[in-house]
Amino acid sequence: MLGINLLLWTAEPQQAHRPLLESLKNMGYELVEIPAFHGEPEKCAALAPILDELGLARTLLSARGADDNPVSPDPTIRRAAIENGKRSVDCALALGARKVVGPIHSGFGVHSGAGPTQAEWERSVEVTGEVAAYAKRHGVSLSLEFLNRFECYLLNTTADTARFVKDVGAGNVGILFDTHHANIEDEGFEATLARYGGLVNHVHISESHRGSLGTGMVNWPAAFGALKKLGYEGDLVVEAFGTAVQELIPLVKVWRKAYDTEDALARKAFEFVSRNLH
Repeated sequence: MLGINLLLWTAEPQQAHRPLLESLKNMGYELVEIPAFHGEPEKCAALAPILDELGLARTLLSARGADDNPVSPDPTIRRAAIENGKRSVDCALALGARKVVGPIHSGFGVHSGAGPTQAEWERSVEVTGEVAAYAKRHGVSLSLEFLNRFECYLLNTTADTARFVKDVGAGNVGILFDTHHANIEDEGFEATLARYGGLVNHVHISESHRGSLGTGMVNWPAAFGALKKLGYEGDLVVEAFGTAVQELIPLVKVWRKAYDTEDALARKAFEFVSRNLH
């Protein structure tokens, strides 16, 4: 299904966002990605009836930070990572989603000044495995998003994430392939997806500058061509960032709008992806 991430508008979707959801449905979107960083299942549950009524499928976006970093040597912080990971699954269930996606493998924006150590890798594998087991018991899958080197240091490439997913060894865990991050870190769309595409269970469609699709440096013919060659039939979610969500600006380093309006970006993105998929 073709969807869009609501972080273009808000980090806390609420019932008051119904007009936005109706607009996205009218544009043709079948799915919305709901950010739920604070782990409040009751707020997610309040959105579910609206999404059901509008006929919108949904996935849940989550992330870990400094206080619940799975790679931390502090067992208390790792325990918080596990509990918050399980709470994300609870949020997904309350929302009516069956997939939790995002950089839940390590602290977003947290850096050590070096590459990952084997101990950090093993700690994250252990934490992710425990969350994955909980998710599996509830029929939920996880999609791990690798981030570029400026946003995290544990998983930066599709290859990194493929090795990590294999080490976790859970059938409900896969790779979130984001064209923005892959455009920076991977060797090329076709070679990468030919080698690791079988582990991809979610895709973010995102431009190099995080704005309007087709106006940046992403090689879209190569990206869509590789997805077609792979035979990928899973969810495709447009992800763009601007200045509407102030708390995101220092995290994703986006302080300008590479688009006219959020509504125009969403409309053009739907047309762009639909045109390139055929």
